[in-house]
Amino acid sequence: MAPGDVGLSIPLLLIAILFAATMGPSFQNVIVIIGLLLWPRYARQIRGESLGVKEQDFIAAARVVGCSNWRIMRVHILPNVMPTLLVLATLQVGYVILLEASLSFLGVGVPPPQPSWGSIVAEGRQYIAPNWWISLFPGMAILVTVLALNAFGDWVRDRLDPKLRQI
Repeated sequence: MAPGDVGLSIPLLLIAILFAATMGPSFQNVIVIIGLLLWPRYARQIRGESLGVKEQDFIAAARVVGCSNWRIMRVHILPNVMPTLLVLATLQVGYVILLEASLSFLGVGVPPPQPSWGSIVAEGRQYIAPNWWISLFPGMAILVTVLALNAFGDWVRDRLDPKLRQI
């Protein structure tokens, strides 16, 4: 941001709630909402990575040999950005789970006949005093799953980082 600019930062959950309330609760709408909200992260990351790879010497050599732009993208650039895409995807799975659970907890996500950890936690709210485990165990399942997926994403990032492989 330039000095004097006022940045507008709206949390994605609020935007997702707005879209879900507008479109109505359904499994397909949750998928569309999550896709619409998260694709810019992938596009920005892969574009930056692709621009960096495009400046490498092996791309210039491929151009000298006479490779077409499609061949350069498919054979040279795509394999070099796939590790970044894989790491980003594994790190974002936990965020997607939390976003879907939040929408279902608030009642604008997956409708009640279909199972969702967020809706199970929401249904257990009315029984929290006598039967606390109804909400606790689905909440703990969300926590453990998200933490495990983030740890897996960190492991994948460490395994695919060439700087860390030399150590």
